[in-house]
Amino acid sequence: MGKRGSRSRSRSRSQLLSALTKKQKKHLRDFGEEHPSWDRVSRKDTKPQICQPSESTDTSSSESGAESEPEQVSGYHKLLATLKTVSKEEEEEEEEEEEEEEEEDSVVEEAEMNDEDGDSDVSVEEETAAESTELRERDRILPADPEGKDGDKPPGTSQQEYPEEFTDAKHESLFSLETNFLEEESRGSCSLKATQDPFLQHMNKELKEKEIQAIATNPQMTCQLKWPILGQLVFSSKFQKLETFKPPKDIDLKSLHLQKPLETTWTKTNSHFLSGLHKSSSPFTPLQKELFLIMNSYRDLLYPERTALQNGEEIRHVYCLHAINHVLKANVQVLGNNSRRRSQKLGVGDDDDFRDQGLTRPKVLIVVPFREAALRVVQLFISLLEGDSKKKIIVSNKKRFNGEYGSDPEERPPNLKRPEDYEAVFVGNIDDHFRIGVAILQRSIRLYAPFYSSDILIASPLGLRTIIGAEGEKKRDFDFLSSVELLIIDQADIYLMQNWEHVLHLMSHMNLLPLDSHGVDFSRVRMWSLNNWSKFYRQTLLFGALQDAQINSVFNKHCVNVQGQVAVRNVPMTGSISHVLVQLPHVFQRMEAENLASVIDARFNFFVNKILPQYRDAVMSHTLVYVPSYFDFVRLRNYFKKEDLNFTHICEYTQKSAVSRARQFFFQGEKQFLLLTERFHFYKRYTIKGIRNLIFYELPTYPHFYSEVCNMLRATTRGEEAAWTCTVLYSKYDAQRLASVVGVERAAQMLQSKKNVHLFITGER
Repeated sequence: MGKRGSRSRSRSRSQLLSALTKKQKKHLRDFGEEHPSWDRVSRKDTKPQICQPSESTDTSSSESGAESEPEQVSGYHKLLATLKTVSKEEEEEEEEEEEEEEEEDSVVEEAEMNDEDGDSDVSVEEETAAESTELRERDRILPADPEGKDGDKPPGTSQQEYPEEFTDAKHESLFSLETNFLEEESRGSCSLKATQDPFLQHMNKELKEKEIQAIATNPQMTCQLKWPILGQLVFSSKFQKLETFKPPKDIDLKSLHLQKPLETTWTKTNSHFLSGLHKSSSPFTPLQKELFLIMNSYRDLLYPERTALQNGEEIRHVYCLHAINHVLKANVQVLGNNSRRRSQKLGVGDDDDFRDQGLTRPKVLIVVPFREAALRVVQLFISLLEGDSKKKIIVSNKKRFNGEYGSDPEERPPNLKRPEDYEAVFVGNIDDHFRIGVAILQRSIRLYAPFYSSDILIASPLGLRTIIGAEGEKKRDFDFLSSVELLIIDQADIYLMQNWEHVLHLMSHMNLLPLDSHGVDFSRVRMWSLNNWSKFYRQTLLFGALQDAQINSVFNKHCVNVQGQVAVRNVPMTGSISHVLVQLPHVFQRMEAENLASVIDARFNFFVNKILPQYRDAVMSHTLVYVPSYFDFVRLRNYFKKEDLNFTHICEYTQKSAVSRARQFFFQGEKQFLLLTERFHFYKRYTIKGIRNLIFYELPTYPHFYSEVCNMLRATTRGEEAAWTCTVLYSKYDAQRLASVVGVERAAQMLQSKKNVHLFITGER
């Protein structure tokens, strides 16, 4: 009886707890009794009553229960008490979670208020160290939520988090290269002569030990050519006598050695871009033709003029054609040798002619920034294999893929007004944490294939970083990168806005010897792969929207293809300053730096000692400081706090409420300075109102950001146009960015001039 009584009492207590609101529970926990203004719910079981609470009942009962009428609260709680039963343990866990959320919210609000007031009890050195540690931890995931649909979540948090990564384990034998053979209808297409097919010429090329050793000492041979569409090309190589070529006027699909069925499916897949061309029977656009000729020669390629608004999809089509062509040829070679081995009944390792594989199966790695880009790549693969044939190809897990990588158009707020290039970049699913394996066998595609059973890997830099890991981590794997023969890095400029360290980390783990055999048949592995020479056979295609020193560094340092490299090097004749519409004096101030390593400190000291004193006066209010680097932003913010300047700041990690407050304070003149990071502008593109004085702490990464920010001055015109100012800091190491803003001729004059100050005036009538 005692046990039964205790059970009934605990059950009744849980029912009472379930009926209390969050505010009532807090009062009960603090004072040990309910507030007298709230009715006690009867412990007797009553019949369910039909109540019709208002639309705001949920919020009003939890947030302002004390102000509600007693009768309404009592009735609603009676209904909850009769329908809802929650165990005591679950209730306690729920209370703890609510307390943690309240504490986190209070801490965030307190931190925001401290930041806004500019007060800090921590020294500048300690805060800088803490900031750098925090950045390293949370910068692994960077902004990818431009509309802020996820509320106050940290920018870049994945939209969908899965408890376990899904891989397709059902179709392993169906897509295995070791257990399948070439179909009879495809055997005719595998008899390709090495003297004709560029794929076989590249893969069968044999390097010697002397050539590998001589790379470190050989000078890099270069040659410049001008092509009709691509413009100025720089051919370079450290291996062999430099060979260059010019594009032919007409191109025939048969001369490109495309694998079946690509000869027939490519024209239909690419028809969208061919419809606007007049009197042309070519299956490629002029740009695609020149790009594919370089790709098909298996040279490394750097193309820094890929824009999402103009030629992005055109380029995506052509590199997908090259990737699928490479995979089909490689698989046909393996399946053909399987058939030969079976017919000849040779023992394992009896013939070196069968060396047709790498140490692991993945051959192609495509790095893209968002899930939407991965979706389009896979759709192109399906279209290239399917074409207009009535026989549809088999695509496993397609429904799941469309659900996880697709997007709902209704989720996007309809009232957003952003530039066209912004809309083109941030279209569809913009989650930046993903990776997926794709296996292709003849006329079938397997999505979500395990990495070591995949032919093509499609991933974001963050998705790869989380699986590659770092030194000291137990769970890390990068063996799947050991035999990548084709690396495609698309939209490389966006990775500068995400986290460029992920790209560098990936490149340092490319084509290393695997730590495990992964069931490979070593008698089928190519000798250059066994010799750890895979990086000399890897073709790298690098596409971006701008000329940048960091992107150039990756291309020059990590691309050592035996066939050589080709880089497009067109100089901008007119800079983005020509797109500034407001009448504004632009003062470019050159600072001196001894070397590249000292530029950061030199810029900071120049700004603090020469620029900032001119703007400390209250007359120079409404001053926006545009800072491209987050590390520079942290340093400036700490200095402004230390000097007790009247300022506010906005960065990519600032919460929505703090952004609104900062914009309002700056617009009304309550804050004299506003520190703004480039990545915030990249992901949000807000128009900052109230700017009268503009300081570019460093030239923008994207040239068009310069004109965009300058044109913000006209957002609020109150007759202060005559007092507007714009100051830009630059050094000789900013030559590329300076040329993109003012043009190459003016940039050369400014860098060579004895004067350190140069003035431009825009918007004159």
